[in-house]
Amino acid sequence: MRCTPVRDAGHGADPTTLVPPRTLLPLAVMGLTAMSNRFEDVAAVVTGGASGNGRAIATRLASEGASVTIADVREDPRLGGTPTHERITQRGGEAQFVECDVQSIGDIRDTVARTVDAFGSLDVMVNNAGIDRKLPVEDVSLDDFESLCGINLNGVYFGCQAAIDVMRDQPDGGCIINISSIAGLYGFRDTSMYCATKGGVTNLTKALAVEVAADGIRVNAINPGIIETAATVEDEDTADEFADAVPLGRIGQPEDVGNVAAFLASEDASYVTGHNLVVDGGIVASPT
Repeated sequence: MRCTPVRDAGHGADPTTLVPPRTLLPLAVMGLTAMSNRFEDVAAVVTGGASGNGRAIATRLASEGASVTIADVREDPRLGGTPTHERITQRGGEAQFVECDVQSIGDIRDTVARTVDAFGSLDVMVNNAGIDRKLPVEDVSLDDFESLCGINLNGVYFGCQAAIDVMRDQPDGGCIINISSIAGLYGFRDTSMYCATKGGVTNLTKALAVEVAADGIRVNAINPGIIETAATVEDEDTADEFADAVPLGRIGQPEDVGNVAAFLASEDASYVTGHNLVVDGGIVASPT
């Protein structure tokens, strides 16, 4: 089973330190069944797959039969635990780790090539690797800006390019999922750099969806809100800052993003392309 193309129709900080206990959306609500084989014979790459949202996405895809390449600059999860690829193989799945710095086009293309060599195809490309940095606009240097763009925007752009080069030659095409942010839709204080990069990902997704639809390649993005990862708990400490602003009353978990990624990668989303799917507990919908 491959991603149906358009033309064919444990990790994280202690939750007790944040908001109410996890009340994750039941999989059945989204038409998903954990541990099914709907991704059997599907090969996926998840950049930034060692930690956070990438770890949850990779684990979820593998739990339903996908063979997954974890592409990251480090093997160990930032908040501790078993490396993602080992976690998957210990549970009977198929995965490999490839060291990849998404600022390097060579690394990205090597990751894609090693995925095809190992698993026979590239059916799902998840461009997840990204970093956050808060700075007032007057304090931003060219080096600051180029560094953030190198990972958040260039990495996604050339990840898409490398995937498209392979998927165009596959009879079933494939699908690409870019991880943007609600900061790619709205502005937030002292986040002009981050908003610029994620806004780029948001519109890149729409443009590429149109450009490669005839090749049977779907391109969508996920725009997460405040998710409990190292980036929000340790780096910028935005989890506590925005907890009270979430209408659903809890900080998002990486599994919330993983569930949505699995939907977008599946045949259930075969007529969905060029879409930015917001996963934020209602922040964007809230008038305050």
